[in-house]
Amino acid sequence: MDDLAFTVRPGAVTGFLGPNGAGKTTTLRMLLGLTRPTAGRALVGDRPYTSYERPGTVVGAALEASSFHPGRTGLGHLEVFAPQVGVSKQRCRQVLEAVGLDHAAKQRVGKYSLGMRQRLGLATALLADPPVIVLDEPTNGLDPEGIVWIRRLLRQFAAEGRTVLVSSHLLREVEASVDDVVVIAQGRLRHASTLAELRTRATPAAYVETPRPDALATLAADRGWTVQPDGDGTLVDGANAAEVGAAAHAAGLELHELVRRDVDLEALFFELTRPEEAR
Repeated sequence: MDDLAFTVRPGAVTGFLGPNGAGKTTTLRMLLGLTRPTAGRALVGDRPYTSYERPGTVVGAALEASSFHPGRTGLGHLEVFAPQVGVSKQRCRQVLEAVGLDHAAKQRVGKYSLGMRQRLGLATALLADPPVIVLDEPTNGLDPEGIVWIRRLLRQFAAEGRTVLVSSHLLREVEASVDDVVVIAQGRLRHASTLAELRTRATPAAYVETPRPDALATLAADRGWTVQPDGDGTLVDGANAAEVGAAAHAAGLELHELVRRDVDLEALFFELTRPEEAR
């Protein structure tokens, strides 16, 4: 990591984003005291994670979906951790049910699918009902239904006032559930803001159908927009639908269809994380 600094606020879901190898897991390990930084500090509240008497009651974390004893059952795994965070065996059953693993409570973890192990990791993180949740690539291995489920769960955590930090190497996987974004690449901070603020940095676009595409191209060039064919119409980059409509109206250009295209956050994400030597 290279002088990386950011803050995660309570009551929100923060997406910690970057390509594979960007340093996301290393950063999370530093936060949890598993890796010691050569300089600087990683704090939970105003204290290092390891300074808490029972850190598992403060931060619930799931960093790897493979750090389970394959011979233990799902319930047995949780019961090992229960005394460390001061909860009962009944609580173990409750969190298994909450993550949809109650049917596999007595099944050995070695036979769990990757998606099931992800759910078990989340159950472990939730065991002490902590105010801070840290999840590393939680959608990895989940089917589409499971991805929708985790998104709703993250939103629920934030609505309860918890601090939620979730990493991913793909913005589109977390776009529907995050409030804030922190983007890193090559161990350096590239962007930190709310998701809404990030959207303002993305290039707007509009889909247009007109009987005079050449006139549309000229109109776009005069305003610094770019155009490219898109099916039966034209994609105008650099302007939203309202701007294109107003310009066409002023120029007397007939339009048959004008549709807003959502900003391409994924393209912006790849631009932000592109190696500096290639920028």
